[in-house]
Amino acid sequence: MAVSAKLTAIIIDCAAPKELAEFYRHLTGWEITHNDDDYAYLGDGPIQLAFQRVTGYRGPGWPDPAKHAHLDFQVADLETATEDLLALGATKPGFQPGEGQWITLADPEGHLFCITTA
Repeated sequence: MAVSAKLTAIIIDCAAPKELAEFYRHLTGWEITHNDDDYAYLGDGPIQLAFQRVTGYRGPGWPDPAKHAHLDFQVADLETATEDLLALGATKPGFQPGEGQWITLADPEGHLFCITTA
């Protein structure tokens, strides 16, 4: 039996939803469609990226087998995007798999994401 469900949002736990939504607004170009002290949503398309406050939240380590998921983004220029994201508060972990095909970064709260040109 298959259930026909439509994915509407990817929600990420965090300590500061408004601030994290602002970081991802710069990354994606999506507009913030809702924000309050506990939730913030980006995008008005079929899928939104959202952030919810979790008291005592701590980001994952890297590399760490306990990490659960990460986001991938395609950018026009890997070096420029990396510099821009670092200036916005991202960090670049020392461990970089992929032999230069992508760069692994962490957002200001430690959530991992990758950027690539292909």
